[in-house]
Amino acid sequence: DGEVISVLPPQAEIFGISVDIGTTKVAVYLVNLSTGQIVEKVGEMNPQIAYGEDIISRISYIRENEVGRAELQEAIAGTLHTKIHELCNLAKIKQEQIVDSVIVGNTAMHHLFAGLPVGQLVFAPYVPAVNQAVDFRARELGVNMAPGAYIHLLPNIAGYVGADHASVILSTELWKTKETILAIDIGTNTEISLVSKGKISSCSCASGPAFEGAHITHGMRAAPGAIERVQIKDGEIKLFTIDDQAPVGICGSGILDVVAEMKTSDLMNEKGVIKTESPFTRKDAKDLGELLLVPKNESGNQKDITISRNAVNEIQLAKAAIRAGLDILLAEAGIEAEDVD
Repeated sequence: DGEVISVLPPQAEIFGISVDIGTTKVAVYLVNLSTGQIVEKVGEMNPQIAYGEDIISRISYIRENEVGRAELQEAIAGTLHTKIHELCNLAKIKQEQIVDSVIVGNTAMHHLFAGLPVGQLVFAPYVPAVNQAVDFRARELGVNMAPGAYIHLLPNIAGYVGADHASVILSTELWKTKETILAIDIGTNTEISLVSKGKISSCSCASGPAFEGAHITHGMRAAPGAIERVQIKDGEIKLFTIDDQAPVGICGSGILDVVAEMKTSDLMNEKGVIKTESPFTRKDAKDLGELLLVPKNESGNQKDITISRNAVNEIQLAKAAIRAGLDILLAEAGIEAEDVD
């Protein structure tokens, strides 16, 4: 619209950043706007965890503290500032070359980043302050990009089904399908859409941070050294870590793998009880079974990496929450799980 965003040398390439502000983790991608190529990507734990691990705790903090909303907004803006600086160093570019941005998150994360009121989100009918797409100048939200750059926030759908799920629907073109399809965005706040008979129905479920590696004894975010895939076969445990580093912990995808592999290898029963009659398992301090995934002499931090009954319980809780959301959507649509294509 004739507005100057940045002034650059003629040969300078221009970039955008694409951000998903999750309840537990923040993912930031640097995109070359001329080619559409993802140039670099970085991640970080959401600093708002210091104010509460889940959405409701953070909203409660804001309702009890006059400056709470500003504190949480500044926390996330500060993380984005740091990550943009990191991306510029990795790609060897100047921040003035980052001229555009799209940012998504669930409704609460969207509102907390934009500095919008969130108190109403804890009371039925959980109405967002805004549900259409909005644009802010990056500098108004404390994010350092090109001097005139804007941040585009995708529309929220409702309640806790936010802009992040709008991006799932946009990118998969769900509305075009004639089939019965489920789209599931798994996270601390899992959002699900069911397309049935040409209609899209959505819900969210509080699945907790286990899929992000949190609440797990040796859990961690997806960083170098995190175990991301596990296979138990032919009498051995095979591990795959991020960047092929020595294992130091296990991230969400690794937790899912190991629980599934323990079940299929008969190291665990259907209730989640870990059996102790295997060379891979032993009793922990509470006399419960645990899986020794990596002995300390093979880990990157000289500590045993184990999977406990507690870790399995966290996955059971998270999976149950998602299953409840799925069952409600199926019941509302009047169909069975077998009808999903």
